[in-house]
Amino acid sequence: MSFDHLLPSSDIATKSGRVAVLMGGTSAEREVSLTSGSFVLKALVDAGVDAFKVDVQKNVLDQLGSLKADRVINMLHGRGGEDGEVQAILDVLKIPYTGSGVKASSVTMDKLMTKRLLLGSQINTPEFMQLKTLEDCLKAIKAIGLPLIIKPVNEGSSIGMSKAEKADELEAAFLLASRYGTVMAEQWVTGSEYTVAWLEDTVLPAIKLETPHVFYDYDAKYKANDTRYICPCGLDEKQLKKLNDIVTKTIDVCGMRHWGRVDLMLNQQGDFQVIEANTIPGMTDHSLVPMAAKQAGLSFQQLVLKLIELTLKPEVADV
Repeated sequence: MSFDHLLPSSDIATKSGRVAVLMGGTSAEREVSLTSGSFVLKALVDAGVDAFKVDVQKNVLDQLGSLKADRVINMLHGRGGEDGEVQAILDVLKIPYTGSGVKASSVTMDKLMTKRLLLGSQINTPEFMQLKTLEDCLKAIKAIGLPLIIKPVNEGSSIGMSKAEKADELEAAFLLASRYGTVMAEQWVTGSEYTVAWLEDTVLPAIKLETPHVFYDYDAKYKANDTRYICPCGLDEKQLKKLNDIVTKTIDVCGMRHWGRVDLMLNQQGDFQVIEANTIPGMTDHSLVPMAAKQAGLSFQQLVLKLIELTLKPEVADV
């Protein structure tokens, strides 16, 4: 399959005008966001784009209100940047920005809301339930069974996540996740893990993830050198089509735009199950979207320029 149609136009650097790269923020993913933003900013400057850094702080409304930019590349991971808050402000200011709009951002940042939406659209996802108290952990064992993966509902980068194989491990897992707000339990899926990035209307080559860690946690994502990224992913043509169809449907159901990433598991019964959808994936030297783009023939710089190009196109109202 050719991905030449994804290559940015040669005049994007001059058409883009002044570009603000939003990074940092106040979420638990601040450090990752700063790293992503720094890589993106360097790529833009090296391409001749008039780009500048904006380290978003608590006074986000004042910062964005005084922003002198023609468009924005949003590299704010997590709450405050990926959940629709910044998107709403930029919509009011009529400043074009990369990534999904308010509705899709708020839906996909909330793992419970995402999973309910997936189920309502007949997209397979592991069993789950919200945990409000320690007593709910015991209910989760009865409803779903062990092992369980315990997660904060509104965090990314696997922050606050842990696996509970025994009942006596649930309390610590619940207390860890509850530091970050609402908590959920999800059925542990034994099988192969895949991540699929997409750009514009095109699904990029899938990546199979293998890690010696218990799961693909924060350390495996950003620090470890023993995580294996397999691309091409090794699926046969029929399986790959099924995977890509599920990803395309997930993008459509969630209402995402421009770019993103969908994470899935292939269970032992041979069924793909969507774990979550990401509207602002990482753009660090360990990140998956740049890896997929490279496999499709796009350099990191071309990927970033393509994101800018997408902000030049007329947008359909996010309603």
